[in-house]
Amino acid sequence: MENQPNQMHQNMHTGNIPQQLNHGAHEVLDVQEVLSGTVGTLNTYSLLRQHVQDQELASIMDRQYQFVQEEYNTTLECFQTGKDPSKPTQSYKMNQDNDFIYGLKPSQPKKPIQSVSEMNEETVSGCLLGALKSAASMKTMAALETTNPVVRRVLADSVPNCIEMAYELSIYQNKHHYYQVPQFTQQDMQQMLNAYAPAQGQVPNPAQGQMPNPNIPH
Repeated sequence: MENQPNQMHQNMHTGNIPQQLNHGAHEVLDVQEVLSGTVGTLNTYSLLRQHVQDQELASIMDRQYQFVQEEYNTTLECFQTGKDPSKPTQSYKMNQDNDFIYGLKPSQPKKPIQSVSEMNEETVSGCLLGALKSAASMKTMAALETTNPVVRRVLADSVPNCIEMAYELSIYQNKHHYYQVPQFTQQDMQQMLNAYAPAQGQVPNPAQGQMPNPNIPH
């Protein structure tokens, strides 16, 4: 997946293009969106940090901010150079367990806040969770449009990190009943779990037999 040093690439109209310009048009626009979105995410962490009193959430925010910042620099470097980044991509590891509390507890209906004084751990963690979910979708779309193999790999590697950080925040929210998780009844869940069976066989080969005719009514 990695580019070779000083590798040249072909443009059918202009000839050879240098490594740092090994980007397609869709890629450039989409990576610009990713970088801009990441700046916005980092700014959100910075702006909301002052409204957090809970040390657990503060610790999560500080660790995630540092990780997102380093990942931003890695993405920017390989985008500008077209080469492998000087620092390899990393995997985010959350510190807490992954035990969810299932079921609904009566609570007040949620609504938008009317002033900054209403900011608390619930609203802050909700804003960050939304930013990370958006980043996961944006990076996935950008990776699918990226032609530079290094940038594509860096973007693809960063998607699981967004998912992991969002998961960490959702666990925090769930523990404090900000994010509640309903469940189906055991009977309905069992039926859903057993609704499909494993696939078997191989891809049909026309050379070994007649393919089904899609035009023949069943």
